[in-house]
Amino acid sequence: MFAKNGIFETMNELDVSVIISTYNSPLWLQKVLWSFDQQTVTNFEVIIADDGSNEDTKTLIETMRSQVSYPIQHIWHEDKGFQKTIILNKATVASQGSYLVYTDGDCIARADFLQVHVDNRERGYFLSGGYFKLPMDISELISEADIKTQRCFDINWLKKHGLKPSFKNNKITAKGLKQTLLNLFTPTTATWNGHNASGYRTDIIAANGYDERMQYGGEDRELGERLFNAGIKAKQIRYSAICLHLDHARGYVKPEMMEKNKAIRDTTKAKKVTKTPYGIEKLDV
Repeated sequence: MFAKNGIFETMNELDVSVIISTYNSPLWLQKVLWSFDQQTVTNFEVIIADDGSNEDTKTLIETMRSQVSYPIQHIWHEDKGFQKTIILNKATVASQGSYLVYTDGDCIARADFLQVHVDNRERGYFLSGGYFKLPMDISELISEADIKTQRCFDINWLKKHGLKPSFKNNKITAKGLKQTLLNLFTPTTATWNGHNASGYRTDIIAANGYDERMQYGGEDRELGERLFNAGIKAKQIRYSAICLHLDHARGYVKPEMMEKNKAIRDTTKAKKVTKTPYGIEKLDV
């Protein structure tokens, strides 16, 4: 049980569903799955929203099922280009938890990642987190042992392996009052970020999930904008819910995707859309 606003809520089995998007990155996904086996919260499931990966990913998931302490669902569809929003909706429908945490298959979660989401969840809000970007050499270096010991989250270990000084390093080092103040005063707007965001399943379903017309570029944030239109507010956990972003190429990014998505987002904002007709359910428009 945990207290929120003086009210105790019971955390039932599979109270939380973690939805992880992936596409043909089994080595990175394995590191992410190792990280969720280190979580201080244990009553959760993982749902892998697989946007058409080949057999290598399926084989990895089958292997990992016998090695981790949490259940894994593998939701897959045929590769027809970038269709992340479609597979995320399928994964959302398959989820069993009342609270949904969304992240990506290239984000290694610190051991308290889910604890932060659970402790800060509150009706009428969604949670907005960020990520800590790693260069490719450190991304490749991180091993299962580094994740189990959590030394990959140690700023001295990261500096030893080439991490450069930056204000952003506060995401790794901030604790206590400093962490609270950075979350409160960060100039970064609290938005729905697909690599690190969470909300109540009922709110996501009420918004009809992700807009399936959208491809890369703001497709996550558009869901958050509809939640805002529905009166849901956002809490910033940028310096609390920590995940390491593993480096990778983005060959799927195309300017026309960005332009199409911007037009949809502009309409969502201008017309105060709360429920997309192009989401989990296909509605008459």
